[in-house]
Amino acid sequence: MQTRTAVFLVWLLGTLLTAPVMLVAQSTEWTVYGGDTANTRYSPLNKINTSNVNRLRVAWVLQLGSLRSQESTPLVIGETLYVTSSFGPKHVFAVDAKTGVQRWRYTPEVPAGVEQFACCDVNNRGVAYANGKVFVGRLDGYLVALDAKTGKELWKSQVVDYQQGSVITSPPTLIKNLVITGFGGGEYGARGYLSAFDQETGKEVWRLWTVPGTGEAGNETWKGDSWKLGGGVVWHVGSYDARLNLLYYGTSNPSPWSAVVRGPDRSDYGQFTNLYTATTLAINPDTGKIVWHYQSTPHDAWDYDGVNELVLADITINGQQTPALLKADRNGFFYVLNRQSGQLLSAMAFAPINWATEVDMQTGRPIEVPDKRPRMQFRAKDICPNLLGGKNWQPMAYNPQTGLVYIPSLNLCMDMEGAEPNYKRGMMYLAAEFDLGKGGPGGYLSELIAWDPVKKHKVWGNQDPLPWLGGVLTTAGNLVFHGNVEGWFKALDAKSGKLLWQFQTGSGISAAPMTYEIDGKQYIAVVSGRTHSIPPFLGAIGEKMIAASPEGGALFVFELAP
Repeated sequence: MQTRTAVFLVWLLGTLLTAPVMLVAQSTEWTVYGGDTANTRYSPLNKINTSNVNRLRVAWVLQLGSLRSQESTPLVIGETLYVTSSFGPKHVFAVDAKTGVQRWRYTPEVPAGVEQFACCDVNNRGVAYANGKVFVGRLDGYLVALDAKTGKELWKSQVVDYQQGSVITSPPTLIKNLVITGFGGGEYGARGYLSAFDQETGKEVWRLWTVPGTGEAGNETWKGDSWKLGGGVVWHVGSYDARLNLLYYGTSNPSPWSAVVRGPDRSDYGQFTNLYTATTLAINPDTGKIVWHYQSTPHDAWDYDGVNELVLADITINGQQTPALLKADRNGFFYVLNRQSGQLLSAMAFAPINWATEVDMQTGRPIEVPDKRPRMQFRAKDICPNLLGGKNWQPMAYNPQTGLVYIPSLNLCMDMEGAEPNYKRGMMYLAAEFDLGKGGPGGYLSELIAWDPVKKHKVWGNQDPLPWLGGVLTTAGNLVFHGNVEGWFKALDAKSGKLLWQFQTGSGISAAPMTYEIDGKQYIAVVSGRTHSIPPFLGAIGEKMIAASPEGGALFVFELAP
Protein backbone atom coordinates (compact mmCIF):
# COMPACT_ATOMS: atom_id res chain seq x y z
CA MET A 1 0.00 0.00 0.00
CA GLN A 2 2.84 2.43 0.84
CA THR A 3 4.55 1.67 -2.47
CA ARG A 4 1.35 2.29 -4.44
CA THR A 5 0.77 5.54 -2.55
CA ALA A 6 4.31 6.69 -3.27
CA VAL A 7 3.94 5.90 -6.97
CA PHE A 8 0.67 7.85 -7.08
CA LEU A 9 2.29 10.87 -5.39
CA VAL A 10 5.20 10.84 -7.83
CA TRP A 11 2.76 10.65 -10.75
CA LEU A 12 0.62 13.46 -9.32
CA LEU A 13 3.61 15.72 -8.71
CA GLY A 14 4.85 15.09 -12.23
CA THR A 15 1.44 15.91 -13.64
CA LEU A 16 1.20 19.16 -11.70
CA LEU A 17 4.67 20.26 -12.77
CA THR A 18 4.49 19.33 -16.43
CA ALA A 19 0.84 19.74 -17.41
CA PRO A 20 -0.11 22.99 -19.16
CA VAL A 21 -1.86 25.58 -17.05
CA MET A 22 -5.59 25.65 -17.65
CA LEU A 23 -6.60 28.26 -20.16
CA VAL A 24 -7.91 31.34 -18.36
CA ALA A 25 -8.98 33.58 -21.25
CA GLN A 26 -8.20 34.30 -24.88
CA SER A 27 -6.06 37.42 -25.33
CA THR A 28 -7.57 39.05 -28.42
CA GLU A 29 -9.68 36.33 -30.07
CA TRP A 30 -12.72 34.42 -28.85
CA THR A 31 -11.95 30.85 -29.83
CA VAL A 32 -14.32 28.86 -27.59
CA TYR A 33 -18.06 29.24 -26.90
CA GLY A 34 -17.44 30.18 -23.25
CA GLY A 35 -14.41 32.37 -24.03
CA ASP A 36 -12.11 29.68 -22.63
CA THR A 37 -12.33 26.01 -21.82
CA ALA A 38 -13.31 26.95 -18.25
CA ASN A 39 -16.48 28.71 -19.50
CA THR A 40 -15.67 31.87 -17.52
CA ARG A 41 -16.86 34.26 -20.27
CA TYR A 42 -14.20 36.66 -19.02
CA SER A 43 -12.00 38.65 -21.37
CA PRO A 44 -8.78 40.48 -20.36
CA LEU A 45 -9.47 43.13 -23.01
CA ASN A 46 -9.94 46.58 -21.49
CA LYS A 47 -9.84 49.19 -24.24
CA ILE A 48 -13.58 49.41 -23.72
CA ASN A 49 -14.05 50.21 -20.04
CA THR A 50 -16.18 52.09 -17.53
CA SER A 51 -14.72 55.43 -18.62
CA ASN A 52 -15.68 55.17 -22.28
CA VAL A 53 -18.36 52.48 -22.72
CA ASN A 54 -20.97 55.22 -23.20
CA ARG A 55 -19.30 55.92 -26.56
CA LEU A 56 -20.19 52.50 -28.00
CA ARG A 57 -21.80 52.59 -31.43
CA VAL A 58 -22.78 50.00 -34.03
CA ALA A 59 -19.83 49.03 -36.24
CA TRP A 60 -21.78 46.60 -38.45
CA VAL A 61 -24.79 44.27 -38.46
CA LEU A 62 -25.22 40.82 -40.00
CA GLN A 63 -28.70 39.55 -40.80
CA LEU A 64 -28.83 35.84 -39.89
CA GLY A 65 -31.49 34.81 -42.40
CA SER A 66 -33.93 33.31 -39.90
CA LEU A 67 -36.25 34.51 -37.17
CA ARG A 68 -37.07 32.87 -33.85
CA SER A 69 -34.88 32.03 -30.87
CA GLN A 70 -31.38 33.17 -31.81
CA GLU A 71 -28.90 31.85 -29.21
CA SER A 72 -25.50 31.82 -30.92
CA THR A 73 -22.28 33.19 -29.45
CA PRO A 74 -19.83 33.94 -32.29
CA LEU A 75 -16.23 32.77 -32.42
CA VAL A 76 -13.38 34.91 -33.75
CA ILE A 77 -10.32 33.13 -35.12
CA GLY A 78 -7.72 35.52 -36.54
CA GLU A 79 -9.80 38.05 -38.46
CA THR A 80 -12.71 35.73 -39.24
CA LEU A 81 -15.94 35.63 -37.23
CA TYR A 82 -18.10 32.48 -37.27
CA VAL A 83 -21.77 32.62 -36.21
CA THR A 84 -24.86 30.45 -36.65
CA SER A 85 -28.55 31.17 -37.10
CA SER A 86 -31.51 29.29 -35.64
CA PHE A 87 -33.54 26.63 -37.50
CA GLY A 88 -30.97 23.96 -38.10
CA PRO A 89 -28.80 26.03 -38.08
CA LYS A 90 -30.28 27.45 -41.26
CA HIS A 91 -26.91 29.08 -41.91
CA VAL A 92 -23.34 29.05 -40.64
CA PHE A 93 -21.61 32.30 -41.57
CA ALA A 94 -17.91 33.15 -41.86
CA VAL A 95 -17.42 36.91 -42.15
CA ASP A 96 -14.69 39.50 -41.89
CA ALA A 97 -14.63 40.33 -38.18
CA LYS A 98 -13.79 43.98 -38.90
CA THR A 99 -16.47 44.69 -41.50
CA GLY A 100 -19.04 41.89 -41.49
CA VAL A 101 -18.41 41.13 -45.17
CA GLN A 102 -19.30 37.50 -45.87
CA ARG A 103 -16.50 35.06 -46.68
CA TRP A 104 -18.69 31.97 -46.97
CA ARG A 105 -22.04 30.60 -45.88
CA TYR A 106 -22.94 26.99 -45.17
CA THR A 107 -26.64 26.18 -45.62
CA PRO A 108 -27.42 22.55 -44.78
CA GLU A 109 -30.58 20.72 -45.75
CA VAL A 110 -32.42 20.17 -42.48
CA PRO A 111 -35.59 18.05 -42.65
CA ALA A 112 -38.92 19.83 -42.72
CA GLY A 113 -40.92 19.45 -39.54
CA VAL A 114 -37.85 18.97 -37.36
CA GLU A 115 -39.24 21.49 -34.86
CA GLN A 116 -41.73 18.95 -33.50
CA PHE A 117 -38.77 16.97 -32.13
CA ALA A 118 -36.97 20.01 -30.67
CA CYS A 119 -37.45 20.86 -27.03
CA CYS A 120 -37.34 23.60 -26.44
CA ASP A 121 -36.97 25.42 -29.74
CA VAL A 122 -35.08 25.39 -33.04
CA ASN A 123 -32.10 27.28 -31.64
CA ASN A 124 -28.39 26.81 -32.25
CA ARG A 125 -25.74 28.17 -29.86
CA GLY A 126 -22.75 28.24 -32.19
CA VAL A 127 -19.76 26.34 -33.49
CA ALA A 128 -16.44 24.98 -32.25
CA TYR A 129 -13.06 25.43 -33.97
CA ALA A 130 -9.77 23.52 -34.12
CA ASN A 131 -7.01 22.88 -36.65
CA GLY A 132 -8.63 24.61 -39.59
CA LYS A 133 -12.02 22.98 -39.04
CA VAL A 134 -15.36 24.33 -37.84
CA PHE A 135 -17.62 21.82 -36.07
CA VAL A 136 -21.36 22.27 -35.73
CA GLY A 137 -24.21 20.11 -34.37
CA ARG A 138 -27.54 20.13 -36.17
CA LEU A 139 -31.20 19.67 -35.30
CA ASP A 140 -31.30 16.52 -37.46
CA GLY A 141 -28.90 14.78 -35.06
CA TYR A 142 -25.77 15.11 -37.21
CA LEU A 143 -22.35 16.50 -36.27
CA VAL A 144 -20.55 18.16 -39.18
CA ALA A 145 -16.98 19.29 -39.83
CA LEU A 146 -16.45 22.21 -42.22
CA ASP A 147 -13.31 23.63 -43.80
CA ALA A 148 -12.77 26.88 -41.90
CA LYS A 149 -11.48 28.69 -45.02
CA THR A 150 -14.14 27.62 -47.51
CA GLY A 151 -17.12 26.25 -45.60
CA LYS A 152 -16.90 22.98 -47.51
CA GLU A 153 -18.39 20.01 -45.65
CA LEU A 154 -15.54 17.63 -44.79
CA TRP A 155 -17.50 14.93 -42.97
CA LYS A 156 -20.92 14.32 -41.45
CA SER A 157 -21.59 11.79 -38.67
CA GLN A 158 -24.91 10.82 -37.15
CA VAL A 159 -24.93 11.26 -33.38
CA VAL A 160 -28.56 10.32 -32.72
CA ASP A 161 -31.89 9.74 -34.50
CA TYR A 162 -33.65 13.08 -34.19
CA GLN A 163 -37.06 11.46 -34.71
CA GLN A 164 -36.93 10.01 -31.20
CA GLY A 165 -37.06 13.63 -29.99
CA SER A 166 -33.32 14.30 -29.85
CA VAL A 167 -31.75 17.35 -31.49
CA ILE A 168 -28.35 19.00 -31.13
CA THR A 169 -28.41 22.70 -30.21
CA SER A 170 -25.06 23.41 -28.50
CA PRO A 171 -21.49 23.49 -29.81
CA PRO A 172 -19.35 20.43 -29.12
CA THR A 173 -16.32 20.32 -26.82
CA LEU A 174 -12.92 19.86 -28.47
CA ILE A 175 -10.17 18.03 -26.57
CA LYS A 176 -6.96 16.79 -28.19
CA ASN A 177 -8.07 14.89 -31.33
CA LEU A 178 -11.68 14.51 -30.19
CA VAL A 179 -14.92 16.38 -30.79
CA ILE A 180 -17.45 15.55 -28.06
CA THR A 181 -21.19 16.16 -28.13
CA GLY A 182 -24.49 15.16 -26.59
CA PHE A 183 -28.08 15.93 -27.60
CA GLY A 184 -31.51 16.80 -26.22
CA GLY A 185 -34.55 14.66 -25.56
CA GLY A 186 -35.17 14.59 -21.82
CA GLU A 187 -38.79 15.53 -22.49
CA TYR A 188 -39.19 12.73 -25.06
CA GLY A 189 -38.01 9.68 -23.14
CA ALA A 190 -34.58 9.61 -24.79
CA ARG A 191 -31.80 7.80 -22.90
CA GLY A 192 -28.81 10.09 -22.78
CA TYR A 193 -25.23 9.60 -23.87
CA LEU A 194 -22.13 11.56 -24.81
CA SER A 195 -20.23 10.65 -27.99
CA ALA A 196 -16.62 11.43 -28.90
CA PHE A 197 -15.62 11.54 -32.57
CA ASP A 198 -12.23 11.77 -34.25
CA GLN A 199 -11.74 15.32 -35.52
CA GLU A 200 -10.07 14.15 -38.74
CA THR A 201 -12.37 11.33 -39.78
CA GLY A 202 -15.67 11.75 -37.94
CA LYS A 203 -15.47 8.19 -36.61
CA GLU A 204 -16.93 7.56 -33.17
CA VAL A 205 -14.18 6.84 -30.61
CA TRP A 206 -16.22 6.29 -27.45
CA ARG A 207 -19.74 6.57 -26.10
CA LEU A 208 -20.74 7.22 -22.48
CA TRP A 209 -24.29 6.31 -21.52
CA THR A 210 -25.38 8.82 -18.87
CA VAL A 211 -28.22 6.54 -17.73
CA PRO A 212 -26.63 3.17 -16.82
CA GLY A 213 -28.10 -0.01 -18.24
CA THR A 214 -28.46 -3.49 -16.79
CA GLY A 215 -25.27 -4.64 -15.08
CA GLU A 216 -23.75 -1.14 -14.98
CA ALA A 217 -23.05 0.75 -11.76
CA GLY A 218 -25.99 3.02 -10.98
CA ASN A 219 -28.65 0.94 -12.71
CA GLU A 220 -29.97 -0.06 -9.28
CA THR A 221 -31.08 3.55 -8.79
CA TRP A 222 -33.89 3.00 -11.31
CA LYS A 223 -37.22 1.28 -10.75
CA GLY A 224 -37.59 -1.72 -13.06
CA ASP A 225 -36.70 -0.95 -16.66
CA SER A 226 -37.56 2.76 -16.40
CA TRP A 227 -33.92 3.53 -17.26
CA LYS A 228 -34.61 2.63 -20.89
CA LEU A 229 -36.58 5.88 -21.28
CA GLY A 230 -34.70 7.65 -18.50
CA GLY A 231 -33.60 10.99 -19.98
CA GLY A 232 -30.40 12.31 -18.44
CA VAL A 233 -29.38 13.73 -21.81
CA VAL A 234 -26.44 16.11 -22.27
CA TRP A 235 -27.59 19.01 -24.42
CA HIS A 236 -25.62 22.02 -23.16
CA VAL A 237 -21.88 22.86 -23.22
CA GLY A 238 -18.92 21.15 -21.58
CA SER A 239 -15.87 22.50 -19.72
CA TYR A 240 -12.31 21.17 -19.68
CA ASP A 241 -9.37 21.37 -17.27
CA ALA A 242 -6.22 20.49 -19.20
CA ARG A 243 -4.06 20.16 -16.07
CA LEU A 244 -6.37 17.57 -14.55
CA ASN A 245 -7.37 16.21 -17.96
CA LEU A 246 -11.01 16.23 -16.88
CA LEU A 247 -14.06 17.00 -18.98
CA TYR A 248 -17.14 18.33 -17.18
CA TYR A 249 -20.77 18.16 -18.26
CA GLY A 250 -24.15 18.53 -16.61
CA THR A 251 -27.00 16.14 -17.40
CA SER A 252 -30.69 16.82 -17.83
CA ASN A 253 -33.81 15.86 -15.90
CA PRO A 254 -34.93 12.23 -15.75
CA SER A 255 -37.77 11.15 -17.98
CA PRO A 256 -40.68 11.35 -17.50
CA TRP A 257 -41.12 14.23 -15.08
CA SER A 258 -43.45 12.15 -12.91
CA ALA A 259 -41.22 10.39 -10.38
CA VAL A 260 -43.60 7.48 -9.76
CA VAL A 261 -42.41 5.82 -12.96
CA ARG A 262 -38.80 5.78 -11.72
CA GLY A 263 -39.19 5.02 -8.02
CA PRO A 264 -41.35 5.84 -5.00
CA ASP A 265 -43.63 8.82 -5.36
CA ARG A 266 -42.32 10.61 -2.27
CA SER A 267 -39.39 12.53 -0.80
CA ASP A 268 -38.15 9.41 1.00
CA TYR A 269 -36.87 7.85 -2.21
CA GLY A 270 -34.11 5.65 -0.79
CA GLN A 271 -31.87 4.16 -3.47
CA PHE A 272 -33.98 5.47 -6.37
CA THR A 273 -31.94 8.57 -7.13
CA ASN A 274 -32.01 7.94 -10.91
CA LEU A 275 -28.32 8.26 -11.73
CA TYR A 276 -26.85 10.08 -13.58
CA THR A 277 -29.68 12.55 -14.15
CA ALA A 278 -29.54 16.15 -12.87
CA THR A 279 -25.86 15.46 -12.23
CA THR A 280 -22.45 17.08 -12.70
CA LEU A 281 -20.07 14.58 -14.30
CA ALA A 282 -16.26 14.66 -14.36
CA ILE A 283 -15.07 12.46 -17.23
CA ASN A 284 -11.73 11.19 -18.47
CA PRO A 285 -11.86 12.45 -22.07
CA ASP A 286 -9.39 9.82 -23.29
CA THR A 287 -11.64 6.93 -22.30
CA GLY A 288 -15.11 8.35 -21.74
CA LYS A 289 -15.19 6.94 -18.20
CA ILE A 290 -16.75 8.81 -15.27
CA VAL A 291 -14.15 9.88 -12.67
CA TRP A 292 -16.60 11.41 -10.18
CA HIS A 293 -20.17 12.64 -10.08
CA TYR A 294 -22.35 14.90 -7.96
CA GLN A 295 -26.14 14.74 -8.23
CA SER A 296 -27.84 18.02 -7.35
CA THR A 297 -31.49 16.91 -7.59
CA PRO A 298 -31.89 13.18 -6.84
CA HIS A 299 -35.16 11.57 -8.00
CA ASP A 300 -36.15 14.85 -9.62
CA ALA A 301 -39.91 15.49 -9.86
CA TRP A 302 -39.74 19.20 -10.87
CA ASP A 303 -37.81 19.07 -14.19
CA TYR A 304 -34.82 20.73 -12.53
CA ASP A 305 -32.55 20.03 -15.47
CA GLY A 306 -28.91 19.82 -14.32
CA VAL A 307 -27.27 20.88 -17.59
CA ASN A 308 -26.27 24.44 -16.70
CA GLU A 309 -22.71 25.36 -17.66
CA LEU A 310 -19.87 24.55 -15.26
CA VAL A 311 -17.44 27.40 -14.63
CA LEU A 312 -13.93 26.45 -13.55
CA ALA A 313 -12.00 28.86 -11.35
CA ASP A 314 -9.19 28.73 -8.81
CA ILE A 315 -10.50 30.53 -5.71
CA THR A 316 -9.33 30.88 -2.12
CA ILE A 317 -11.55 29.08 0.39
CA ASN A 318 -10.57 29.07 4.08
CA GLY A 319 -7.13 30.36 3.15
CA GLN A 320 -6.47 27.57 0.63
CA GLN A 321 -6.36 28.00 -3.13
CA THR A 322 -8.96 25.56 -4.41
CA PRO A 323 -9.59 24.18 -7.88
CA ALA A 324 -13.30 24.98 -7.91
CA LEU A 325 -16.24 24.21 -10.14
CA LEU A 326 -19.08 26.74 -9.96
CA LYS A 327 -22.67 25.97 -10.92
CA ALA A 328 -25.88 27.97 -10.62
CA ASP A 329 -28.30 25.07 -10.80
CA ARG A 330 -31.87 25.12 -12.04
CA ASN A 331 -32.97 23.99 -8.59
CA GLY A 332 -32.00 27.42 -7.20
CA PHE A 333 -28.81 26.46 -5.34
CA PHE A 334 -25.36 27.82 -6.19
CA TYR A 335 -22.86 24.97 -5.86
CA VAL A 336 -19.11 25.12 -5.34
CA LEU A 337 -17.35 21.77 -5.83
CA ASN A 338 -13.71 20.79 -5.77
CA ARG A 339 -13.32 19.98 -9.45
CA GLN A 340 -10.48 17.53 -8.81
CA SER A 341 -12.24 15.36 -6.24
CA GLY A 342 -15.93 16.24 -6.63
CA GLN A 343 -16.19 17.23 -2.94
CA LEU A 344 -19.10 19.54 -2.18
CA LEU A 345 -17.72 22.75 -0.68
CA SER A 346 -20.86 24.88 -0.46
CA ALA A 347 -24.46 25.08 -1.64
CA MET A 348 -26.48 28.22 -1.07
CA ALA A 349 -29.77 29.47 -2.54
CA PHE A 350 -29.13 32.28 -5.03
CA ALA A 351 -32.77 32.72 -6.13
CA PRO A 352 -36.10 32.51 -4.27
CA ILE A 353 -36.74 28.82 -3.52
CA ASN A 354 -39.15 26.91 -1.29
CA TRP A 355 -39.04 23.31 -2.56
CA ALA A 356 -36.06 22.63 -0.25
CA THR A 357 -34.75 24.34 2.87
CA GLU A 358 -31.03 23.69 2.36
CA VAL A 359 -28.52 21.13 1.13
CA ASP A 360 -27.24 18.61 3.66
CA MET A 361 -23.46 19.07 3.51
CA GLN A 362 -22.86 15.50 4.70
CA THR A 363 -25.01 13.70 2.14
CA GLY A 364 -25.01 16.39 -0.53
CA ARG A 365 -28.77 15.97 -0.89
CA PRO A 366 -31.35 18.77 -0.73
CA ILE A 367 -33.60 18.70 2.33
CA GLU A 368 -37.00 18.72 0.66
CA VAL A 369 -40.24 20.34 1.74
CA PRO A 370 -42.58 17.36 1.16
CA ASP A 371 -45.62 19.46 0.22
CA LYS A 372 -43.62 20.98 -2.64
CA ARG A 373 -42.93 17.61 -4.32
CA PRO A 374 -45.46 16.93 -7.12
CA ARG A 375 -47.04 13.48 -6.92
CA MET A 376 -49.79 11.45 -8.50
CA GLN A 377 -53.13 12.81 -7.31
CA PHE A 378 -51.35 15.56 -5.38
CA ARG A 379 -50.94 19.02 -6.86
CA ALA A 380 -48.01 20.81 -5.25
CA LYS A 381 -48.73 24.54 -5.35
CA ASP A 382 -46.57 27.64 -5.62
CA ILE A 383 -43.29 25.73 -6.03
CA CYS A 384 -40.33 28.08 -6.42
CA PRO A 385 -38.49 28.06 -8.72
CA ASN A 386 -40.62 26.72 -11.54
CA LEU A 387 -39.15 24.24 -14.03
CA LEU A 388 -37.33 26.97 -15.95
CA GLY A 389 -35.16 27.14 -12.87
CA GLY A 390 -33.48 29.74 -10.74
CA LYS A 391 -31.33 30.03 -13.85
CA ASN A 392 -31.91 28.56 -17.28
CA TRP A 393 -29.34 27.79 -20.03
CA GLN A 394 -28.18 31.40 -20.53
CA PRO A 395 -24.53 31.40 -19.41
CA MET A 396 -23.21 33.22 -16.37
CA ALA A 397 -19.73 34.79 -16.27
CA TYR A 398 -16.90 34.87 -13.72
CA ASN A 399 -14.55 37.84 -13.35
CA PRO A 400 -11.28 37.01 -11.52
CA GLN A 401 -10.67 40.72 -10.87
CA THR A 402 -13.86 41.21 -8.86
CA GLY A 403 -14.11 37.59 -7.73
CA LEU A 404 -17.80 37.68 -8.63
CA VAL A 405 -20.07 35.49 -10.74
CA TYR A 406 -22.74 37.27 -12.78
CA ILE A 407 -25.92 35.19 -12.98
CA PRO A 408 -28.94 35.83 -15.25
CA SER A 409 -31.50 34.49 -12.76
CA LEU A 410 -35.25 33.87 -12.88
CA ASN A 411 -37.98 34.43 -10.29
CA LEU A 412 -40.89 32.22 -11.36
CA CYS A 413 -43.02 29.64 -9.52
CA MET A 414 -45.44 26.87 -10.52
CA ASP A 415 -48.09 24.33 -9.63
CA MET A 416 -47.43 20.74 -10.69
CA GLU A 417 -49.01 17.32 -10.37
CA GLY A 418 -48.11 13.85 -11.62
CA ALA A 419 -50.19 12.32 -14.44
CA GLU A 420 -50.51 8.94 -16.11
CA PRO A 421 -47.46 8.16 -18.28
CA ASN A 422 -47.99 7.41 -21.96
CA TYR A 423 -44.86 6.92 -24.06
CA LYS A 424 -45.00 7.31 -27.84
CA ARG A 425 -41.73 7.60 -29.72
CA GLY A 426 -41.11 11.14 -30.92
CA MET A 427 -43.82 12.59 -28.68
CA MET A 428 -43.33 14.45 -25.41
CA TYR A 429 -43.22 12.08 -22.45
CA LEU A 430 -43.92 14.25 -19.39
CA ALA A 431 -46.59 12.52 -17.27
CA ALA A 432 -47.27 15.81 -15.52
CA GLU A 433 -49.79 18.63 -15.42
CA PHE A 434 -48.56 22.10 -14.58
CA ASP A 435 -49.12 25.84 -14.42
CA LEU A 436 -45.85 27.71 -14.92
CA GLY A 437 -47.13 31.26 -15.18
CA LYS A 438 -46.67 32.36 -11.60
CA GLY A 439 -44.38 35.19 -10.60
CA GLY A 440 -42.10 34.73 -7.61
CA PRO A 441 -41.94 36.93 -4.50
CA GLY A 442 -40.83 40.55 -4.73
CA GLY A 443 -42.65 41.78 -7.82
CA TYR A 444 -39.86 41.09 -10.34
CA LEU A 445 -39.41 38.12 -12.69
CA SER A 446 -35.67 38.10 -13.38
CA GLU A 447 -32.51 39.53 -11.88
CA LEU A 448 -28.91 39.93 -12.96
CA ILE A 449 -27.11 38.85 -9.77
CA ALA A 450 -23.49 39.50 -8.83
CA TRP A 451 -22.66 36.54 -6.56
CA ASP A 452 -19.63 36.02 -4.33
CA PRO A 453 -18.85 32.26 -4.51
CA VAL A 454 -16.49 32.42 -1.52
CA LYS A 455 -18.65 34.45 0.87
CA LYS A 456 -21.78 32.77 -0.53
CA HIS A 457 -24.00 35.81 -0.90
CA LYS A 458 -25.36 38.33 -3.39
CA VAL A 459 -23.27 41.49 -3.72
CA TRP A 460 -25.70 43.37 -5.97
CA GLY A 461 -28.66 42.67 -8.21
CA ASN A 462 -30.52 44.42 -11.02
CA GLN A 463 -34.14 43.32 -11.18
CA ASP A 464 -36.20 43.12 -14.38
CA PRO A 465 -40.00 43.09 -14.71
CA LEU A 466 -39.96 40.29 -17.31
CA PRO A 467 -38.15 36.93 -17.36
CA TRP A 468 -35.48 35.63 -19.72
CA LEU A 469 -32.33 37.70 -19.42
CA GLY A 470 -29.59 36.97 -21.92
CA GLY A 471 -26.25 35.34 -21.17
CA VAL A 472 -23.38 37.36 -19.72
CA LEU A 473 -19.93 38.65 -20.69
CA THR A 474 -17.49 40.29 -18.25
CA THR A 475 -14.20 42.00 -19.05
CA ALA A 476 -11.06 43.51 -17.53
CA GLY A 477 -12.58 46.89 -18.32
CA ASN A 478 -14.67 46.38 -15.14
CA LEU A 479 -17.73 45.76 -17.30
CA VAL A 480 -20.62 43.29 -17.48
CA PHE A 481 -22.71 42.98 -20.66
CA HIS A 482 -26.09 41.27 -21.11
CA GLY A 483 -29.42 41.66 -22.89
CA ASN A 484 -33.07 41.17 -22.02
CA VAL A 485 -36.33 40.06 -23.65
CA GLU A 486 -37.21 43.64 -24.59
CA GLY A 487 -34.14 43.81 -26.82
CA TRP A 488 -32.01 46.08 -24.65
CA PHE A 489 -28.29 45.32 -24.69
CA LYS A 490 -26.70 46.72 -21.52
CA ALA A 491 -23.27 47.52 -20.12
CA LEU A 492 -22.94 47.58 -16.33
CA ASP A 493 -20.24 48.47 -13.85
CA ALA A 494 -18.97 45.06 -12.69
CA LYS A 495 -18.43 46.21 -9.11
CA SER A 496 -21.67 48.10 -8.50
CA GLY A 497 -24.12 46.99 -11.20
CA LYS A 498 -24.69 50.59 -12.27
CA LEU A 499 -26.10 50.89 -15.80
CA LEU A 500 -23.53 52.70 -17.94
CA TRP A 501 -24.90 52.23 -21.48
CA GLN A 502 -27.69 50.48 -23.37
CA PHE A 503 -28.75 49.94 -26.97
CA GLN A 504 -32.08 48.76 -28.39
CA THR A 505 -31.50 45.86 -30.83
CA GLY A 506 -35.15 45.54 -31.85
CA SER A 507 -35.69 41.96 -30.63
CA GLY A 508 -35.19 40.06 -27.39
CA ILE A 509 -31.69 38.88 -26.48
CA SER A 510 -31.11 35.39 -25.05
CA ALA A 511 -27.61 34.80 -26.42
CA ALA A 512 -24.43 35.54 -24.51
CA PRO A 513 -22.20 38.35 -25.87
CA MET A 514 -18.50 38.09 -26.67
CA THR A 515 -15.59 40.44 -27.38
CA TYR A 516 -12.45 40.50 -29.51
CA GLU A 517 -9.69 42.82 -30.66
CA ILE A 518 -8.18 43.35 -34.13
CA ASP A 519 -5.51 45.91 -35.04
CA GLY A 520 -5.72 47.42 -31.57
CA LYS A 521 -9.49 47.99 -31.72
CA GLN A 522 -11.85 46.16 -29.35
CA TYR A 523 -15.29 45.04 -30.47
CA ILE A 524 -18.33 43.75 -28.55
CA ALA A 525 -20.77 41.41 -30.32
CA VAL A 526 -24.20 39.99 -29.48
CA VAL A 527 -26.91 38.09 -31.36
CA SER A 528 -30.49 39.38 -31.11
CA GLY A 529 -33.67 37.34 -31.69
CA ARG A 530 -36.39 36.75 -29.09
CA THR A 531 -37.25 33.34 -27.72
CA HIS A 532 -40.30 31.77 -29.36
CA SER A 533 -41.19 28.58 -27.49
CA ILE A 534 -40.86 29.71 -23.86
CA PRO A 535 -43.59 32.41 -23.64
CA PRO A 536 -46.53 30.05 -24.47
CA PHE A 537 -45.74 28.07 -21.29
CA LEU A 538 -46.08 31.16 -19.08
CA GLY A 539 -49.66 32.35 -19.66
CA ALA A 540 -50.14 36.07 -19.07
CA ILE A 541 -46.43 36.50 -18.34
CA GLY A 542 -45.65 34.93 -21.70
CA GLU A 543 -48.04 37.31 -23.45
CA LYS A 544 -46.07 40.22 -21.99
CA MET A 545 -42.82 38.66 -23.24
CA ILE A 546 -44.23 38.41 -26.77
CA ALA A 547 -45.48 41.98 -26.60
CA ALA A 548 -42.08 43.21 -25.36
CA SER A 549 -40.37 42.68 -28.72
CA PRO A 550 -40.90 41.01 -32.10
CA GLU A 551 -38.94 38.01 -33.31
CA GLY A 552 -35.66 38.80 -35.01
CA GLY A 553 -32.36 37.52 -36.24
CA ALA A 554 -29.29 39.74 -36.36
CA LEU A 555 -25.73 39.95 -35.08
CA PHE A 556 -24.78 43.40 -33.77
CA VAL A 557 -21.11 44.34 -33.48
CA PHE A 558 -20.13 47.48 -31.55
CA GLU A 559 -17.03 49.70 -31.47
CA LEU A 560 -16.01 52.90 -29.72
CA ALA A 561 -16.86 56.13 -31.50
CA PRO A 562 -13.85 58.40 -31.98
